[in-house]
Amino acid sequence: MILFAGLIVIAVAVWAILRQIDVRLALLLAALGLGCLAGHVEVIVQKFLMGLTNGQFVIPIGCSLGFVYVLRQTGCDQHLVHLLVRPIRRVRFLLIPGTVVVGALVNIPVVSQMSTAVLVGAVLVPLLRAARISPVTTGAALLLGSSLGGDLLNPGAPEVRTVSEASKIPITEGRWMAHALPLFLIELTVTVVVFWLLSVRAEAKASHDREGAEKSLPHGRGSDSATFRINPLKALVPFVPVALLFLTALPEPFRLLRVPTSWLVNVEHFHGPAAERQAVFDSRLIGAAMLIGVVAAALTDRSRVRHTAETFFEGVGYAFTRIISLIICAGCFGEGVKQIGLAKLLGVLLESYPGLLVPAAMVLPLAFAMLCGSGMASTQSLFGFFVEPAHYVGYDPLRLGAMVSLAAAAGRTVSPVAAVTLTCAALAEVNPLQLVRRLVIPLLAGMLAMLLASMLLGMPM
Repeated sequence: MILFAGLIVIAVAVWAILRQIDVRLALLLAALGLGCLAGHVEVIVQKFLMGLTNGQFVIPIGCSLGFVYVLRQTGCDQHLVHLLVRPIRRVRFLLIPGTVVVGALVNIPVVSQMSTAVLVGAVLVPLLRAARISPVTTGAALLLGSSLGGDLLNPGAPEVRTVSEASKIPITEGRWMAHALPLFLIELTVTVVVFWLLSVRAEAKASHDREGAEKSLPHGRGSDSATFRINPLKALVPFVPVALLFLTALPEPFRLLRVPTSWLVNVEHFHGPAAERQAVFDSRLIGAAMLIGVVAAALTDRSRVRHTAETFFEGVGYAFTRIISLIICAGCFGEGVKQIGLAKLLGVLLESYPGLLVPAAMVLPLAFAMLCGSGMASTQSLFGFFVEPAHYVGYDPLRLGAMVSLAAAAGRTVSPVAAVTLTCAALAEVNPLQLVRRLVIPLLAGMLAMLLASMLLGMPM
């Protein structure tokens, strides 16, 4: 009876999200309703309050967005984009796949999809228009690159912290990249190839898609990318934190940078288990690397140094408002689902039919992200349900976490209510549904390729 009533509450939450009620409000109210049904509403309240001070999310995500804001203030992000765009701007047939690849590369240090879309779009949208690429293809390429999951290669991404916390496995950059990078490259390659072929066909046959592109920009504006003077130092600054974390994650004896635990964690007064101490250290190490990146970015523009602290904390505030708050509410919703027994039922089903583990870990996050428009909320809400079944059937939880995160990112990319979709549609001046229709087939092809690779790479041991 409780499970049936809980399903009704979940259905109401889905309806509210479809009616464009704020996702955080819908998830939090649903969580409280599920907690009341289970007779443990205090667990939901505790989960909410704990999330507000959870250092594993607040520190790396807050510092990452603060770093992004400082990059924007100093112009380092613009130099990076122009550096990446310059090789492809003279080769028209590479503009479409090049836009996707540039977006994915920029999304690694700039973990916000919307920020990536705005940053890349400011340079590439005028360039694609001048090259007579249709608005739909332009917006779809920008959306695909900005949202496909490049940020998942950054250890500061919220999904990475979710996988680490839920699986109780400390994640170093090298360990995570070993699982996420192969799957991402497979998905990216297949998706881009299919998207490129469909777009070439659409550019040749769909004349109505070209009407907006006929109004190409005047020479002066269209040539901005060519006349922009790139500062190589500024262009490399966005990758400083990622490079530092990579150097600390190399296996012995190749590790070039060692950071003692005592530098970031008060070892003498830390009484928790070793695994918990390592998790605290890992999250703080990411925060410290981002702070070093902030300093490096500030030093590239001495005229703006005095505004660095203010800008950094504006980014932290944005992270709390737009990302961490969503993580907290999604976590509460996931806890509510556990309380009514639905998660346990799913676990029993997956343990009884282990062949469903990998497909379910792809389909459910994909569908939930399409619904709510957030890949992070989908990963936060659902990944925990797959951890125990993964252990039961002998499937690597980290590889499963990478797949869940990438599936959620794909779902967000084809969600008409996702902020990044709306942003790309506005930049390209098209309807969001046009972008979604263009990307459905390529993303399904990429997800199918990733599914096959995941099943082959992670067979039960």
